[in-house]
Amino acid sequence: MARWRRNRFASACPPVYSLCMRLKSHIFVSALVRRAFALGGYAAVLRKGAEDAGAIFIRQRARIGTEMLFAPAPQNFFADDADGGRKFETRLKDSDGDAVEDALAREIRFDPDCWIVEIELDDRSDLFDVVPDEAKGRS
Repeated sequence: MARWRRNRFASACPPVYSLCMRLKSHIFVSALVRRAFALGGYAAVLRKGAEDAGAIFIRQRARIGTEMLFAPAPQNFFADDADGGRKFETRLKDSDGDAVEDALAREIRFDPDCWIVEIELDDRSDLFDVVPDEAKGRS
């Protein structure tokens, strides 16, 4: 059964598991790509980063030619959450492709271990969590 020792004061989970653990970056990206295809969209990994903890940037292309860029949300959005999932903030909204390229180039210079994922999907609400703009102003 379980290798760890359980008593009436111990948790039912092994000590290795905690509420603050997150999926490794490569697993999150793989699941994101698969789910985008399952929803009838397109997804591609434009840049592979560090497998364990690389920052993930998501570039969403719209049918009308505009793009959005989602970046990892700051850590203060994780204080109250026990799920340990990844959250993103909207870095650029309804921008042209050149603006998104410039922003990504700056991020790559800052963090060469980052991931860049491109999705083409009308409704991305089920794929990843985005911090609302109102919440960004309060923190």
